[in-house]
Amino acid sequence: MNPNDLSNLETSFNQLAEKLQTHKPSLAEFTLKLNGERSQFTRFNHAQVRQTGSVADGWVQLTLINDSRSAYRQFPFTGDFHQDWQQAEIALQELQQELPTLPADPYVVLPTGNNQSREVNQGNLLTSDDLAATILTPVSGLDFTGIYAGGAVIKAYGDSCGQRHWFATDTFTLDYSLFNSDGKAVKGFVAGSNWDLEQFTNQIQAAKQQLQLLSRPVKSIPKGQYRTYFAPAAIADLAAMLSWGGISEADIQQGNSSLTPLARHEKTLSPKFTLMENFQRGLVPRFNEFGEMTDVQLPVFANGVLVNTLINSRTAKEYDKVANGANSSESLRALEIAPGSLSSSEILSRLDTGLYVSNLHYLNWSDLHAGRITGMTRYACFWVSGGEIVAPIEDLRFDDTLYRFWGENLLDLTDFQEFIPEVGTYEGRHLGGSVVPGMLIEDFTYTL
Repeated sequence: MNPNDLSNLETSFNQLAEKLQTHKPSLAEFTLKLNGERSQFTRFNHAQVRQTGSVADGWVQLTLINDSRSAYRQFPFTGDFHQDWQQAEIALQELQQELPTLPADPYVVLPTGNNQSREVNQGNLLTSDDLAATILTPVSGLDFTGIYAGGAVIKAYGDSCGQRHWFATDTFTLDYSLFNSDGKAVKGFVAGSNWDLEQFTNQIQAAKQQLQLLSRPVKSIPKGQYRTYFAPAAIADLAAMLSWGGISEADIQQGNSSLTPLARHEKTLSPKFTLMENFQRGLVPRFNEFGEMTDVQLPVFANGVLVNTLINSRTAKEYDKVANGANSSESLRALEIAPGSLSSSEILSRLDTGLYVSNLHYLNWSDLHAGRITGMTRYACFWVSGGEIVAPIEDLRFDDTLYRFWGENLLDLTDFQEFIPEVGTYEGRHLGGSVVPGMLIEDFTYTL
């Protein structure tokens, strides 16, 4: 994104916050949150461009708080201060009229503090002119399908206490699949702030090898328990379940968490398992919806012991806890699982006989309070015998508990990690992702 355009957006946002400060009711507080993007989207099918275009979008959420009551309005953010102020002024008037009609909220969070931050990460992305040729050349002759999304994403925060945060980053994701003549697919991701053609080319070469393996006759696997290697993409899906009925302190307090026995120190996981929030990579902003800054690193599991849950200020107020900068949903934003000692060259030999699982989907809790997760294998998954890939498998349903696969059945994690990006675009391009290793598990349970 042009640095001048970015600077104009930042200036307009700060002017908007300053003008709201002078026009709000004297006893009221406000928060102002911005989500914006300048993105290029290109969709590929059968190794051809099927759809391409750019998006310039932004919206602001203004929340007014007074007398333990709060309400909000959202309106478009153009970067033209005069247009944006017209929208904000209308929203402010509507909120002043609405607030007295609402019930009091005893746990409403008021803006406090004087936090200030500014982070701008400029990248080296593909231009719209070069994008198609650069991506399609390495996949010439292949049935390639995918979507590229790249450009600048902007997050900002301001409030009546004078807190100001600005985060802008150039990022891209390429979420793709390669298909063979039987319709079987190998899935891959490329993501970051700097396009790396060599990395993409190497991934395509590895995917072509897996495509050849997928052409072998399919082996039917009966239900049962098998030693399993999960590739990093599969681990990212399992770990994401912790943000849904897991690591949230509010969920634990309300009895809706899979981690209650861990929070009560009744159980631990494997000492090989360490998980943290790591904001050092600059993939997502450190500030939350309340303008609070979380620590650069927040340990969650340390050698199998739950040492921190995610606590936002509302939960802290309701349950007399200490907030640690969690977002409003108390979900993981910068998940990282520490590596182990399993090298890539040892994966198949250590697996010996069992399943090599590349991807998962349709995950859900089958028994939340027991930490039991169900889902399906997907894409390039194989039966391994004697340390060699023998055949692709039919999709299997699994059902097992995190107290087993991250507990006593965790054999090792790989000594390398991969970045598995968020590729969602609902209400805007999503930021961040998970940095995770692969994982070798004993006796993982497949039910269908």
